[in-house]
Amino acid sequence: METTTKSNGSFNKTPDKIPVAAHPLAEDPTDIASNIKYHSQYSPHFSPIKFEPEQAYYAAAESVRDRLIQQWNETYLHYHKVDPKQTYYLSMEFLQGRALTNAIGNLDIQDAYSSALNKLGHELEEITEQEKDMALGNGGLGRLASCFLDSMATLNLPAWGYGLRYRYGLFKQSISKSGQEEMAEDWLEKFSPWEVVRHDVVFPVRFFGRVEVLPTGSRKWVDGEVLQALAYDIPIPGYKTKNTNSLRLWEAKASAQDFNLFQFNDGQYQSAAELHARAQQICAVLYPGDATEEGKLLRLKQQFFLCSASLQDIISRFKERKEGTKREWSEFPTKVAVQLNDTHPTLAIPELMRLLMDEEGLGWDEAWDVTSRSIAYTNHTVLPEALEKWSQVVMSKLLPRHMEIIEEIDKRFIAMIKSTRPDLENKISDMRILDHNPNKPVVRMANLCVVSGHTVNGVAQLHSDILKAELFADYVSIWPNKFQNKTNGITPRRWLRFCSPELSQIITKWLKTDKWVTNLDLLVGLREFADNPELQAEWESAKMANKQRLAQYILKVTGETIDPNTLFDIQVKRIHEYKRQLLNILGAVYRYKKLKEMSPEERKATTPRTIMIGGKAFATYTNAKRIVKLVDDVGAVVNTDPEVNEYLKVVFVPNYNVSVAEVLIPGSEVSQHISTAGMEASGTSNMKFALNGCLIIGTLDGANVEIREEVGEDNFFLFGATADQVPKLRKDRENGLFKPDPRYEEAKELIRSKAFGNYDYNPLLDSLEGNSGYGRGDYFLVGHDFPTYIDIQAKVDEAYKDRKRWIKMSILSTAGSGKFSSDRTISQYAKEIWKIEACPVP
Repeated sequence: METTTKSNGSFNKTPDKIPVAAHPLAEDPTDIASNIKYHSQYSPHFSPIKFEPEQAYYAAAESVRDRLIQQWNETYLHYHKVDPKQTYYLSMEFLQGRALTNAIGNLDIQDAYSSALNKLGHELEEITEQEKDMALGNGGLGRLASCFLDSMATLNLPAWGYGLRYRYGLFKQSISKSGQEEMAEDWLEKFSPWEVVRHDVVFPVRFFGRVEVLPTGSRKWVDGEVLQALAYDIPIPGYKTKNTNSLRLWEAKASAQDFNLFQFNDGQYQSAAELHARAQQICAVLYPGDATEEGKLLRLKQQFFLCSASLQDIISRFKERKEGTKREWSEFPTKVAVQLNDTHPTLAIPELMRLLMDEEGLGWDEAWDVTSRSIAYTNHTVLPEALEKWSQVVMSKLLPRHMEIIEEIDKRFIAMIKSTRPDLENKISDMRILDHNPNKPVVRMANLCVVSGHTVNGVAQLHSDILKAELFADYVSIWPNKFQNKTNGITPRRWLRFCSPELSQIITKWLKTDKWVTNLDLLVGLREFADNPELQAEWESAKMANKQRLAQYILKVTGETIDPNTLFDIQVKRIHEYKRQLLNILGAVYRYKKLKEMSPEERKATTPRTIMIGGKAFATYTNAKRIVKLVDDVGAVVNTDPEVNEYLKVVFVPNYNVSVAEVLIPGSEVSQHISTAGMEASGTSNMKFALNGCLIIGTLDGANVEIREEVGEDNFFLFGATADQVPKLRKDRENGLFKPDPRYEEAKELIRSKAFGNYDYNPLLDSLEGNSGYGRGDYFLVGHDFPTYIDIQAKVDEAYKDRKRWIKMSILSTAGSGKFSSDRTISQYAKEIWKIEACPVP
């Protein structure tokens, strides 16, 4: 018999005949269903009467976790036994996305879980929707780190991710009449079924204090405040492999003895728990606002907390590896590769030096040799404001011993230049680590990374070339072999196989293999069928299914009805002036104005388009928030205008994250990657769109250059200035030589005329005016690139009318995306930077 009650009541169609039994490694759907029921009863998180979608999600996740834990433990033990060299990837961000769909996909058990949940009266799709994205990242940097973890496990590489366990992450974005609003993320409001707390992995992390010189002349960092770093591990399964690696996240805690019972009983409740409150601040929020001194200090604390805890863990693992024998420190670089994802974890350099010298008793030269052979640095930006510089005063106060070590590295670097490269002496003030500008003395973190690491890499060919030719040119002349390129990649599992099952099945059918999921170069085989009408028809219907799914999603989250028969044009990424969402919305305004001027007959001849823009503007970045507001305001007018809303809609998609991307990207047909040339290091969403058969409108920036080479120039909509033209164009602008295109002036004028509401957009439009000056002078060349941008949009409209040609271009876009697999990127890191090898669990 089956118990069935209303869906909002108790056991929602939960069949009695499924026994409650623990089957941690079940393969059969009935046994899996038993294991899910077992977890709902014996790992309870809710009162026992209900088994609604939320409860079913947690029970299903714990059932999957059983299997992961088995593989995880085997992987740990195998690495321990074999003792390979391992990589430790330090990153302030990991944008993981939902774990359930990814885990059952990588374990190849989707069908079994779908069937098991059906037996319990639930649909897998509904259950996976219950999961909240882990709020551990912001944009491309964090998503790249997560793709890399997936590839490391899939390639059986012995590797760990290290990050912080943010309680609230960045923020949850909602859009109201006043624009973007930020609320705390609630991913840990209940709990995460994927993390395992390791109560035996705890390390002390000190702040402030002073440096004590011992009678032996050695130094020790003492006093200040000491917090505890507690490890939480998240399993990272590889695709169809036993290897399951770890993402280790640190949480800051104060101990019981730091709670002042005397003060508490005296009514001084806040001061009694002061250290506990400070500990909670460290992992509360990703990128806390740093407009205040307190904000800057908290960011630096976060960075050091990650570095110190991770390195203590790495050292303890190195020391414990060989039972009964003492390890030589000279072996450390043959067992440990530390990768710094951007400058945020730069403090790993002085912290490793401190641990080796002050805790392990090594001399400077030996410690420096170990450190400089173990640590490598990935640069992600050429934007000056993103190359971190920390106040020397703040650094000396928070980390007095580290400041001493950084000063010594700086001093020795200068001495080396003077003795070996006298021709560079006049460059020392730019190249050194410490900038002693009397108004604002700072530590330049990128310089510290370049001087100290054994390898520096950029993340796209153009970006790496700019680093070598401009940003780090003088260092290249000293260490020509230190600099490499590693073009970014994305995991084909999450970004095609799982998020677009219809398209994946078609690819597998035509290639007669599903091996492309781990060997993306095989996609090139689609080229020979690109003209085949049968493939084109299947391809178009798969794209339409994805568009319909996206239209339902947009209706659900915005209330806006969009037509899947229109061209879906999507730009989703962090809102930033250099990414030029402003150029996109100005183009949309111009399109709207032209449509309004047409006769009804002329409108019918146009290509109807739905423009979707999504992304978060940093909470204190005023101009970015104005752009969000403008997109929303334009949408409010355009979408309710009966004359044009059949031909144009503009939608701001709120709270962009990985799960939203998994719906948007497969449903897109054209996507805008339109940053000012030379500004975007790589971009990775461009790769995701191209892989899903979406055509790119783009500048020659970041990885766009390589995508265009791979998919073919005819299948890429190119416009805009090139990176080498940009400096001269800015100079011309300063000299008053810029002549604006009349179409550009029309678009700005329409916004100024209050056609889109009464909000004051003058400060935003003023940033595009004038010839120079802070916040003016159109630094990102929106005005210069506008005419070619409008021209290329007309070409997109034309191409879309020829369905056969468009679908062929779409197929060729996917066929040319093989290079952009993170498996390829990580194989290159493993061979050329980390010198690690696969270590498959037998």
